[in-house]
Formats: sequence, C-alpha cells, structure tokens
Amino acid sequence: MVLTLFDLFLTPVYLILIYFVAGYVQDKHIVYQPLYKYYVRGLFVKLFGAIAVCMIYQFYYSGGDTVNYYLTSKAVGNMLLKDTETFWDMLKGNNSYSNLLSFDSTTGFPVFWRDTNALFVSRLMVPFYYLSCGSYVVMSLLLAWFCYTGVWRLFLLFNEQFPTLQRQFAISILYIPSVVFWGSGLLKDTITLSAVGWYTYSFYVFFITKEYKLITLGFIIVAAYLLIAIKPYILFALLPGSLIWLSNERLAKVKSNVLRMMAAPFFISLGIGLSVLALSQMNSVLGQYALDNVLDRAVVVNLDQKQSYYQGNSFDIGDFDADPLSMLGKAHLAIAATLFRPYLWDVKNPVMFLSALENSYIMLLTAFLIIRLKFLGFFSLIGKNPLLLFSVLFSLFFAFSVGIATSNFGSLVRLKIPCIPFYVSSLFVLKYFYDQQALKIKHPFNREKK
Repeated sequence: MVLTLFDLFLTPVYLILIYFVAGYVQDKHIVYQPLYKYYVRGLFVKLFGAIAVCMIYQFYYSGGDTVNYYLTSKAVGNMLLKDTETFWDMLKGNNSYSNLLSFDSTTGFPVFWRDTNALFVSRLMVPFYYLSCGSYVVMSLLLAWFCYTGVWRLFLLFNEQFPTLQRQFAISILYIPSVVFWGSGLLKDTITLSAVGWYTYSFYVFFITKEYKLITLGFIIVAAYLLIAIKPYILFALLPGSLIWLSNERLAKVKSNVLRMMAAPFFISLGIGLSVLALSQMNSVLGQYALDNVLDRAVVVNLDQKQSYYQGNSFDIGDFDADPLSMLGKAHLAIAATLFRPYLWDVKNPVMFLSALENSYIMLLTAFLIIRLKFLGFFSLIGKNPLLLFSVLFSLFFAFSVGIATSNFGSLVRLKIPCIPFYVSSLFVLKYFYDQQALKIKHPFNREKK
C-alpha cells in the first residue's frame, strides 16, 4: 500500500493551495482573455483525474505502472540523503549495476531500472516527489498541475483559430474522460500529452505566426526531446503533419483552387519525405524506435499482445510482415481500432465500458459527418484550414502507429490519448462547418444581404 493517512491529510491542503494559485492566474488573465473562465474548471477536472488514477490503481488494480513510477522516483529521490554523488549520477541517466547496488532498505528499490524510457520518466518525477513531501497522491496532483500547461496551450490554440467553439473545445480538450484519466496520473502519458500540447502551440507561434522568439523555439526543442526520450513514435506522427501544416499555410494564400488542388499532393509527399529523412538521421538517438527497428518491433509487439496471458482482452487486425506495404494494407483497420475501439460488445470490465461509451459517440459523430458532408466533401473541408488539416493528419498518422503495434485493449485505451483531443476537436470544427452550410441553404437570403 502506497496510500497512507499522510496522503489523506496532505491532499486537501495541496488542493486548497492549488485552487488559490490557479484562481489568481485566472483572475489575472480573464480581463483580457475571457477564455480563462475555463482555466480553473479544466485544471480541477484534471486533478480529479489524477486522484482517480491513484484510487483505481491502488484499490482496483492493486498496483501497476503509476505505483511503480512512484516507488522508483522515491528510491532515486531518497538516494540524495544517502549518497549525493550517486544521486546526481543517476539523474544524468547512469543506470549502471554499481549504482543499482547503492539502493538498500533505507532508500527503497527502483522498480524501473533497465527500462531506459521508464527510468527517464521516474527521474523527471523526482522534483515532484520532494515538493509533495513524499506523498503519492500529492505527487500525482503536482505532476498533473504542471502538465496541465501543455493541455491549456492546446486549448488556447484551437480557440484562437475557431473562437466560436469554446464550449466544444472545452469538451474535446479539457473534459474527455479517457484523456482526463489516462493523461493525469503518474504515467508517461501525462508528460507526453503535455509535450504534444506545447509542441503544437509553440510550432504555431514560431512558424505560422512568425513570432521568432528564442523561448518559443526552446519549447519546441524541449517538447521534442521529451517525446524522443519517452515515446518517440508520437514525434513520428507529429513531424509529417507539422511540415504539411507549414506548407499548407503558405498554400492557403494561393487564390486559385485548381493550383491548390494540384500542389496539395506534392506538399503532403514532401512533408512525409522530409519527416522520414529527419527521423533516419536520428537512428542513433532513437534506439529501439529507430526506423531500422520500428517495423520489426511493431510486428513483435502486435503478436505478443494477442497471447493467451492477456486473457482474451485483445483484438486482431490480422497478420502482417515487417515491411511498409504489408502494414499499409492494415492501415484502415489499425486507424479504426485506435479511434473507435473498444466497441460496446468488446467490453469486459467497467473501465472498458466507459471507454466504449466515449468511442461510440466519436464513431457516431464521424459517421454522421461523413454521410452528411459526403465522403469527398468531408475531406475537402479538412483541407481548407491548415490547423484542421494538421490535426486530422496527426490523428491518422498516430492512430495508425498505435493500432498497428497494439492488440491489447488495456494498452490501447491509454496509448491513444494524444490524438483524441485533436481528432474530436476536428470533428467539432467540421460539425460547425456543416451547420454553417446548412444554415446558408435554409436561409439563402441572409447570405445575399451579407
């Protein structure tokens, strides 16, 4: 049991402290940005998600990754009191056998040691261990509060582009249950979700609005570094969409529809090609996620998660080989699995049921828009706004990468959360475009007066 009476006492104290600090931030900005009326609400939904993760992993799962991250961070943090030199060596990433031998009953023992990505996350959490006075729940709250900054930036970005959809974006970015839950606890996903938000917002500010500030470029670099260190495949999905976003922003200024349609495939191909070139130059940094290894890894992971020890809690998109053409043949199944599964008939536990309800809404909204806008009209509208195009491309690239390498529902519901705010926000924008078109058809004279 990592939950103690100390957590029960300390958690309300920190919640009150966070409330007053967040309230100050909201009051400071709301005069100039009315959008900040969602700031405290969105933050406390995320904090509730962090507490929910603690409770469910403690009492339902009886342990798991979030507990292991806490125990590893605790052990590394306690090393500061025992051996300062070894502590700093560990923070630099040295997971040597000699450093492992330095742990004892006074420090506790790290659960993640040989897993480089998980140990990196645990090291990042050490400052939150100190600030929380060693409390498991408070540590989760502080990490969620810090990582809320990236989620909030993403919320600001979408509202800057589509200011009439505040309520819809609050739902798609701040309140979606699966994203709130899996993106708020002591997990990799909390950090990577925030990094995606910071990357997207900073990319927009630096490259699209051309506010060339060193600090903004720094945010892009730090966010990309965190993604490479924790989950490189997220960056794989971001890069093509980013380059296409940049080129499409320039393309949107071309007045001729014919020229835009002719140039679009070229820029999409160019974006994908440049992304592959950039990633191929990073092979030594990416390790097991290097392009040379990632296809083989996808096949191995996909096969592993179909095994009997997952107790049937898996799905099957079919077999494929470790080559791009074979995998592309499964793209439609992989993308559908990521965005819409588990279906209601896949449900085997309460957590899956909640996810299935959410997925059903997303699937029905997608089907409604494709039918109403017609298939070609659906994708034609996407291409008319650069941010919308980026969001859909990132969602599809990411959904493919997750769906092709994941066959286990338990992993799927957690791994897919970075693309869900983008995809659902895109659906809300498309729904808005559809409503506007329907309004013009219903009241044509209003359009003529304008």
